[in-house]
Order: sequence, then structure tokens, then C-alpha cells
Amino acid sequence: MPGPSGGKPSKSAPIAAEIFLKTLSEHGVDYFFCNPGTDFPPIVEAFTRAQGSNAKLPQPVLVPHENLAVAMAHGAYLMTGRPQAVMVHVNVGTGNTINNITNAARDRAPLILAAGRTPFTEKGSFGSRSRSIHWAQEMFDQAGMLRELVKWDYELKVPEQAADVAARAYEMTMTSPRGPVYLVLPREPLAAPVSETLSSAPRQLPMLGHPDPQAIATLAEWIARAQSPLIITSSDGDPRAVAALSALAEIFAIPVVNHNPRVVTLPSNHPMHAGYDSGPLVPQADLIINAECDVPWYPHLDKMKSGCKVAHIGEDPVYQRYPMRSFPSDLSLVSRSADAYEALRAALEKHRAGMASAIEARREAAAAHRKIRAEKAAKEAGGASDKITPAYLSRCIGEAFGTDAVIFNEYPLSIEHCPREKAQTFYSVGPAGGLGWGLGAAVGAKLAAPEKLIVATLGDGSYMFGNPTVSHWVQQKFNLPILSIVFNNSRYGAVRKATLSMFKDGVAGETDGRFLADLDPSPPFDQFVTAQGGHGERVERPEDVPAALARARDAVRSGKQVLLNVITPY
Repeated sequence: MPGPSGGKPSKSAPIAAEIFLKTLSEHGVDYFFCNPGTDFPPIVEAFTRAQGSNAKLPQPVLVPHENLAVAMAHGAYLMTGRPQAVMVHVNVGTGNTINNITNAARDRAPLILAAGRTPFTEKGSFGSRSRSIHWAQEMFDQAGMLRELVKWDYELKVPEQAADVAARAYEMTMTSPRGPVYLVLPREPLAAPVSETLSSAPRQLPMLGHPDPQAIATLAEWIARAQSPLIITSSDGDPRAVAALSALAEIFAIPVVNHNPRVVTLPSNHPMHAGYDSGPLVPQADLIINAECDVPWYPHLDKMKSGCKVAHIGEDPVYQRYPMRSFPSDLSLVSRSADAYEALRAALEKHRAGMASAIEARREAAAAHRKIRAEKAAKEAGGASDKITPAYLSRCIGEAFGTDAVIFNEYPLSIEHCPREKAQTFYSVGPAGGLGWGLGAAVGAKLAAPEKLIVATLGDGSYMFGNPTVSHWVQQKFNLPILSIVFNNSRYGAVRKATLSMFKDGVAGETDGRFLADLDPSPPFDQFVTAQGGHGERVERPEDVPAALARARDAVRSGKQVLLNVITPY
């Protein structure tokens, strides 16, 4: 610890910031996204010292906006499966993270968010307050700003805690159900000298138990007796879960709805894929199995069949952090989806012979339903209109980029018209819907997976929320070329639709619900990217879309960031 005189630590002794960063690296954290302030000198010193040594620290990534930094960390996690770290400037920086921390919390994405703190001391210590903001930026409870959104928060008290605090943050963020955590790091302890031997080795994370055998047996019996069972999923895109669900649904002919999809839970071409809206099928079902979907249907709009049983499967099937959620439940299994699907498949084998006629009937009904969906989708996505429709643009995107591109969607892309056949090739903004996620998540994914073609499909409002100036700067600085496609309708579509859903026949409906939803005049988004050395195009005619997408694909593969400003008046 620094003495009473506030002497500087020696260059030979490590400081707590070095130990903190080293421990993060030892726990698999690849990147340290940061937007620094006057609380960062110990972090700067630690990274600078590492340049002249063999110390292994996370890669520092400078991101000049906190909202974008959190989104990038989220995207990098989706590519690696490992939590990333973000550090921001005291309370003001923390405030700018809250939007995308909300997304991470509801999406159960692990993230170690750290922030500096106004120096504890007004005088007498190395790192004491030295600027006027050090008084104004202090809070009684800085972590209280986001405590409802994080699983755990802690403030570094003494330098000797640096390793243990980092290890505990990792342990908490990665324990099921995962989610972000928050650290407050005052600069006095962070800058203090510590022992070189200070460390905290990674501890074994607790494993989620297998599903209860009796509950699996009960659910298997319900499936065997059901005529019209239905599985509703949304957010578990783990490849093992996708494979297990594919087998279960195929063998026993159980329709699956990927409701409000956030990932690929079942390949689009699977014979039992029943679409992306549970509403039409809920009233027909006599058994609903909800697997990792926070809102499987809308009770206000979708009425269940009398006598229908409901089972829930998930790591947290009751969504404990949601203040109100009242879906009926006759059975609840705490389990990873893949384990539950595999156990159900095994348990159903003894019922298989007696289910033969029901299975065949469901298979025929599913084929007829898929045919109707395919015909409807083909009609909607045709290019006969004189305007570019979202359905047509979505179809063209699927055709242009194939099955291996990884798409980050913030609202406009219609996956009904852009089939995704492989796990981990589609990610959509989480259930909280905080705008400004898709662009940063795509850039973070490119950082973690540079070999992949990363595509961001964004509404014009979402793009503006995504800190585009900073995003294009980061892409240029770190050579992270992604392909951004803006579905530009010059309005907040969600606001307009919500208004019309309630007041179509009211006064607001007389102006087509556009009041407070209008984003005219539309900025020249395509010029934003060219200002940072990228390739930009404005596309207005349907016949020009395929060629523009091909040029964009070739440009991004050559190493240029790309943005297509596609005029889609919907």
C-alpha cells in the first residue's frame, strides 16, 4: 500500500491493475473494451508495462462510446462462448452502458463490466483527487444505477483483492443462468503495488443438473397422449440443442415454432418447422412445451384450448428476474434444452409404436402447413413491386450470402424470407429491445471471428442508435470490415405500428400513425461509411438490389467495410 506521503509505486513492483488484467486473461477473457477517463491511469500503466514483457493480458480495444463497447463485447461472446470485459469512466460512463447492459441481462449474456470511481481520498495518497470533476462525479451508490440488471456487483477495497475480485466476477457471470456483473475500481487501490505472486486460479464452475427423470417420464406420457403437441422456442441456439431438437421433432412429428427468434433453434428447412409466430397454433394445441422462450404467446391475443397442458423447460423456466410473468405451468423442468430434448427422445421410444397414427397425421399436417407458408412467403418476397419491400430485401440477402454468413439483426430482416439452416448463423436483438445493439454486436463478432462474413441488418432508427460514427471509426482502426444493410423507411416502424394497433380508428390513425415516428429527412447513411474509407451505396429500385448485394459482398471480402442504404418504404 502507498505510505502516508502518497509516494509513487516503483516500476519494478507490479501494481494491482496488472494483476487484475492478468487474472482476466487467465480466465479466458480475450478482449478489454474500454472508453477511458481520469480513472484509467493504472490501467494505462498496466497495459504499457505489458508491452515490454511476456505478460499475457486481454487485448485492449479502444471504443469511443460505452454503448457500442458493450454491444461489441456481447457480439464477441457469441462467437467465442467466453465472457469479455468492458471498462468505462465512473458514473457517467456507466450511465451510457445501461441500454446494452439491459439487453445483455435479458439475453443472459455474460459480461464483466468495470468502471472507475472518483478517488476515495481528497489528499495524501497516490491517486488522490486532482480535478474538479472528482467531487462532482462521486455517488453515494454508483452500482445502484444498474444493480437490478446485473447478477453481482462489488467495489475493490484493497489492492490485495485484485486477483480474487476478477476471479469472482468471472465465476458469477458464467454461472447459470449467465448474465452481466459490475465492478467498481477506485484508482488508489488499483494503482497500489502488490506481490508478484498474487493470483487466483480459475475455479470449476457449477454444472447445471440433468432434468428430473420423473418429470421427463411424465412429459413423455403427455406427448404420447397428445394429438396436437407444440414446441415453442426462441433463444437457445447451442448447436447441441439444435441437433437434439431436430431429432426429437423429426422422429415424433412435433411442430416447432421459433417464436420471435433470437437465434436459430431449428433449421428453416426442417420438416417440422412451423414458422415464427405461435399465435395461429396455440389455440389448436392440446400440449404446449415452452423451451427457453420468455414470452411464448400473447395471452391478451392468443387463447389456449381448454384442457391444454403447458410444460416449461429452461435454465430458469420461471424467469425470476421478470417482475410479472403469469403463463400457466403444469410442469417445469430446470435443465439445459439439449439435455431435456435428448432425455425426452429416449423416454418416448417406449411409446413410439402406440403413437404411429398420431405421428403420421401430424407429419401430413406439417407438410401442408409448410406448403402454405412457402407459397405465402414466395408471393410476399416477389420483386414485382416498384418499391423494395422488407420481404423482398430479406429474400435477396439470403440468396446473396448463403448459409455460412453470420447475420446480426436489429428488427427489420424477415427470417421467414431469409432462411437460416445452420446453428450460430443468426442473432437478433434480445427481448429487452434496447436500440443500438446490432451494429456493435456485429463489429465485436468480426473482431472475435475475422474469417467469417458478418452482416448487420438494421432499421434506420437502430442504425442511428448504434453510434455509427464511432462504429465506422472502430471498423477502420482495427480492420474489422462488416457489411451493414439499413432497411430505410424513414420512420420508427415499431412506434407507428404500436400506435395503429391501439388508435387506428382514432385521430392518430388519420395521419397513418406517423406522428412522433417520422424520421424524415433521412440522412445520407451511405456517405457515413465512405467518410471512413468504406464502400457505401444508396439503393432505391428492386431490380438493383441483387447486384448491389453482390458488390457489397465482394467489397467486404476485399477488406472494406460496407453500408447499403436501401430505401424500403414500409
